Amino acid sequence: MSLFADAEEWQLECAAQTWAGLAYGARSDPPALCLHGWLDNAGSLVPLVRRLSGRRYWLPDFPGHGWSGHRPEGSWYHFVDLVSDVMGLAGCLGLDRFDLIGHSMGGAIASLIAGAFPERIGKLVLIEAIGPMSRAPEHTPADLRKAVEARLAVADKQLKVHPDRDSAVRARMAANELSRTAAEHLVERALMPVAGGYVWRSDPRQTLPSPLRGTEEQWLAVLRAVQAPTQILLADPPTPYLSGPSADRRIEALRPLQLDRGPGGHHLHLEEAERVAPLIQAFLDQP
Repeated sequence: MSLFADAEEWQLECAAQTWAGLAYGARSDPPALCLHGWLDNAGSLVPLVRRLSGRRYWLPDFPGHGWSGHRPEGSWYHFVDLVSDVMGLAGCLGLDRFDLIGHSMGGAIASLIAGAFPERIGKLVLIEAIGPMSRAPEHTPADLRKAVEARLAVADKQLKVHPDRDSAVRARMAANELSRTAAEHLVERALMPVAGGYVWRSDPRQTLPSPLRGTEEQWLAVLRAVQAPTQILLADPPTPYLSGPSADRRIEALRPLQLDRGPGGHHLHLEEAERVAPLIQAFLDQP
């Protein structure tokens, strides 16, 4: 039996992209888009969303993740393109104004959307995210070269075959220091059967280095443009790239802000859903 038997499965053709995902809540409730992290899928958000109410929660698999389709051959998976993808999906779902809940990469995309389209966003919840990762300009030539070379070589990449589902679960547990229950929620929508076992459904191009990253000044400008009331939930002990002076400046840029730090790892919404959900529910319920 599926771990997500209580969810509504959906699939949608939108702007030449095949989207798949899960949904919870009544269609008559205000909408919220819930965006998962890099190499995760909609299943990672289920333990959290099951504990939330008062919204129609849409949990899409990003392109190249889960059961959503891959990009055409020769395409990049640049994170900025995901802003357009999500706004296109919102249009196809008929969402004029909506809340955003995002974890890690999904939180970075959510913050870009909230800064670029402030009139469309009601509330913003960032879980282990404070905008996209930045890069100093002097690294641009070397980064671009590395990305292009990796892209040209990706066709030769061989996918690892896991002999059974349990092997994949154990691999995900080790990669992210997750419990078995948490890893199973990620693996449920992540495997594709092949001869000899299973491979990951995610597009291998997702692991290629980014050809271009924004500077810290660019991302601070985007965060300052966010108008939605914002909640940030961070793990304690902190994730290294989400602490320090630059993280403090980003947090200061997001006002009005509710900041919550608590025990857990990077997937705290998955591992600590029972603790995290009431914090998010209270924030969403605020007028």
